Amino acid sequence: MKNTKVIELEEVAIRFSGDSGDGMQLTGTLFSDTSALLGNDISTFPDYPSEIRAPQGTVGGVSGFQVQLGTKKVTTPGDLAHVLVAMNPAALKANALFLNPAASIIFDVDSFSGKNLEKAQFKTDDPFTELKLNDYSLIPVPITSMTKESLKELELDNKSILRCKNMFALGLICWMFDRPLDYIEKFIQSKFGKKSPLIAEANLIVLHTGYNYGMNLQHMTPQYIVHPAPIEKGTYRNINGNNATAWGFIAAAEKSGLDLFIGSYPITPATDILQALAERKDLGVKSFQAEDEIAGICTTIGAAFAGDLAVTSTSGPGFALKSEALGLSVMAELPIVVVNVQRGGPSTGLPTKTEQSDLLQTLYGRNGESPVVVLAASTPSDCFYFAFLSAKIALERMVPVVLLTDGFLGNGSEPWRVPTMDELPSITPRKAKNPESFRPYNRDPETLARDWAIPGMEGFEHRIGGLEKNVAGAVSHDPDTHQRNSEIRAAKVEKVVTMIPDLAVEGEPEGDLLVVGWGGTYGHMISSVQAMHKAGKKVSLAHFNYIKPLPANTGEIFSKFKKIVVCELNMGQFASYLRDKLPQFTYHQVNKMKGLPFSVHELVENFDKLLEA
Repeated sequence: MKNTKVIELEEVAIRFSGDSGDGMQLTGTLFSDTSALLGNDISTFPDYPSEIRAPQGTVGGVSGFQVQLGTKKVTTPGDLAHVLVAMNPAALKANALFLNPAASIIFDVDSFSGKNLEKAQFKTDDPFTELKLNDYSLIPVPITSMTKESLKELELDNKSILRCKNMFALGLICWMFDRPLDYIEKFIQSKFGKKSPLIAEANLIVLHTGYNYGMNLQHMTPQYIVHPAPIEKGTYRNINGNNATAWGFIAAAEKSGLDLFIGSYPITPATDILQALAERKDLGVKSFQAEDEIAGICTTIGAAFAGDLAVTSTSGPGFALKSEALGLSVMAELPIVVVNVQRGGPSTGLPTKTEQSDLLQTLYGRNGESPVVVLAASTPSDCFYFAFLSAKIALERMVPVVLLTDGFLGNGSEPWRVPTMDELPSITPRKAKNPESFRPYNRDPETLARDWAIPGMEGFEHRIGGLEKNVAGAVSHDPDTHQRNSEIRAAKVEKVVTMIPDLAVEGEPEGDLLVVGWGGTYGHMISSVQAMHKAGKKVSLAHFNYIKPLPANTGEIFSKFKKIVVCELNMGQFASYLRDKLPQFTYHQVNKMKGLPFSVHELVENFDKLLEA
């Protein structure tokens, strides 16, 4: 029977969900990569459980991956999913609140047993009625039994067979959304072909079984078409924020003519940066997996002293441990970059969930007057550019830089046009040149940056360290020297404003409401402001990537709007900072602390209330 029901969509959000061992992250990633290769714009949101192996079948152990793909620019992974693939009852329960009205729910009917319903804490044997989902398009699929049936001729144990069932779900969704299997087949062969040819064969069989099942399922579900998005010409790849950050540093090392060193300790969700750089010895990257966070940043400081582009990566708890050594880099005025991929806190908190929780720690969380430059990336792909710019600022101004990303950016992905090296600005490290006039704390009168003398450069021998120094580099306990140097270190950071662009407003330059955000909330912010525009509201967006120092025209921009609302995934840290720096304005707040990104719907709702007040 030929299916005649083909639906064309401008954008659609699909969520894969199951136990943390069901391979949902791989399934979502392969579907996303396939869609990106077809020319769709995409935005993804991997959602992991916090425990390494939470109890199987429980809501706490659910792992999810949401991707939104479209025929135009996609800025968020979508508020609500149009299609949910639920591998067990817990996945259904965990995602029931995140479904579009009348969404399609594809579920593994084999896993909806009494035992699994009990694990997911359902009170009845009818989870769809219990969750009020009967009006949704329910598509029961025997994923487990079909996987076993398709592999009965292969000599595989039951555990290995069940590990393939995510490929059934992937094949089925690829049929529904008219995705070719070529890329996925090549990936499976590359990943398993040489080491485990039998596993590769099993995954390929199950992938095609799911695809063919979709063809036979036409009476139950339509096929969807999402046409490619118009994009600028160039070479593209799908990239997540952590890989983009790593590659930004590699590009900066090439532009600056320096070796790249990373000294880090593994921590969720920042570990991928260390891993990505450790793989690039072919590009001259030197990586050191330290025994702890303190050792990680101390080796980074040592590498900066030795003349490398030196970086370290971490997340909130690790950033706290690095604070003392970061103060040392401030005092020694050595160029390092610290990447903080923020997560939910305090303490271990929500290690796999996103949050903008470390801004005040970044700005103020060190002893003494210890100013650093603070930047924040906005999208997975622009983590590349802000890593590059962080390195440029550090090397040209001899100042530590902290780059803030977060779990949503680090793990999320989107298509990225790969730039040529000619498109990137130059980086000129501030190397000392004249030994006769060299003194370690002589400064450029415009930027206040000192010269960078590397050990082994004849005639440039000097002392630096954690104790206060005079211009000649000798230890100084003189009160006036400490006062003067503290003011200089602060002024040096503020003078970085000459390197950063003015704050841009997206929308009208004046109006009733200015929405203010920073960092990884950009996609949801711009989508909500665009929704307000369509409703005829005078709402604009000012999104900050440069936090310390603030762009020079920030006050001028703020003065042109009747109301300002600051939206953050914390309790109001950036709003507090703005009240400190620009106290003449009144700041309203929208805050969220759920380990989840904003939704466009909740932002629009809050903006409407502010406009009506």
